Amino acid sequence: MHSMSRTSPHRHLHQGELSRRGLFRAAGGVGAAVALGSAFAATTADAAPSTWIHPGMLHNAGDINRAKVRVAAGDDPWLSGWNKLVANSHSQSTWTNRATATIIRGGTGENYGLLFNDIAAAYQNALRWRVGGTEANGVCAANILNAWAKTLTSITGNADRFLAAGIYGWEFANAAELMRDYPAFDLAAFQQMMVKVFYPLNNQFLTGHNDACITNYWANWDLCNMASILAIGILNQDGAKFDQAVDYFKNGAGNGSITHAVPYLYTDSDGYALGQWQESGRDQGHTMMGMGQMGAICEMAWNQGTDLYSYDSRRFMKAAQYVAKYNLGGDVPFTTYTWGTGQNCAQSSQTVISSASRGQVRPVWAMLHYHYNRRLGLDDRYISQMCFSIDPEGGGGDYGTTSGGFDQLGFGTLMFAK
Repeated sequence: MHSMSRTSPHRHLHQGELSRRGLFRAAGGVGAAVALGSAFAATTADAAPSTWIHPGMLHNAGDINRAKVRVAAGDDPWLSGWNKLVANSHSQSTWTNRATATIIRGGTGENYGLLFNDIAAAYQNALRWRVGGTEANGVCAANILNAWAKTLTSITGNADRFLAAGIYGWEFANAAELMRDYPAFDLAAFQQMMVKVFYPLNNQFLTGHNDACITNYWANWDLCNMASILAIGILNQDGAKFDQAVDYFKNGAGNGSITHAVPYLYTDSDGYALGQWQESGRDQGHTMMGMGQMGAICEMAWNQGTDLYSYDSRRFMKAAQYVAKYNLGGDVPFTTYTWGTGQNCAQSSQTVISSASRGQVRPVWAMLHYHYNRRLGLDDRYISQMCFSIDPEGGGGDYGTTSGGFDQLGFGTLMFAK
């Protein structure tokens, strides 16, 4: 038997709840805050940091240093993760960028593969420079980022243009964040490109949803655009954008906000808390994509002192456990999911969980396991089983040539193992 609850879409803070950053202040510094652990989970409305941390998106200085030291010492699993990176064709310093003025996703003339392949190459070369210290990889990453900053002026196509602006926005910003202090990288030009080309589409989607019914678009559409706004906020030290993304995560009207993305909660027969994911009745590939998109939001916010991982009684962890359990072959409960579609909100329903693409491999689990289990010391049975079933994680280029293989930056074993 399972218990199930439906919570209201808007959860407001109780007076006694402190932000992680507030805990830092109250405890007198980072060391004290870490020692106290994560008892204070929720965050305040003014989430943007008073002091920005760089690098501070998917990877902070400690992550980079740990990977560097462990790889140099030949320790696993870091070495296996490193070898996976070095073997990827995108991580080679000989990669030649294909910067283009107009990127099209959806409709005629699609060319967005140019962008997602170059982003993977920029990120992977940046990692090799940061962890391995090879100058040639640093030069390559900077060249890719500079070329796109000078060349890209628009992202267009059908509604899928919003997916491109979202996914490739946060991924591109992460590559730039790793290179922000590199002398040959034109950070200012890249920051401008992100604000002029990516942010307007991100903002337009979250505020208008392409003039559709608010529930029409799947959670991932909101999530990738939230992630892009958050990443641009960090890259550009723009508190308003950071707060916009965090507020939408907590209170947004669309399917990417936490209570819409995880509408139903359960407890399984072994006592594990589970949360039904908004796309679970659609297919498992997109459901696991959601783990990666929401995971990226939580990790980036965490590295700036805002704990979304634990928000609303760790609601995201419950969803990740649910998705992991089902994709490991286990049975999970499913409550009929009904939503409005199109422009007139015509009702549609899913009555069963979808087995389509069940068990698909995506590099989204290491980030979640090493947070919930290693940072917080929690029992994450299903997440950890998924994590170690695809160890070590690769990245763009390791999971096929189509866009789905590039929806995450990957290499979580190398960068998140603790």
